[in-house]
Amino acid sequence: MRTRLSICARKRRFGSQEAALAAALEGSVPLRTYRCDRCDQYHLTSRTKGKRLLRLPGNADQPT
Repeated sequence: MRTRLSICARKRRFGSQEAALAAALEGSVPLRTYRCDRCDQYHLTSRTKGKRLLRLPGNADQPT
């Protein structure tokens, strides 16, 4: 699914997946990174339907 330009413009952009992942790990809700097809950079999303989440050590109750 293509990202809407208006959504891309509102979101924070990260130059690398590593930078986006570091920011995602700082959040209080589960986030995942994705490469935007509009700006070719990385964004964060809380939408996880059908996607695998990173399991953190010591967080056995967090979904995968």
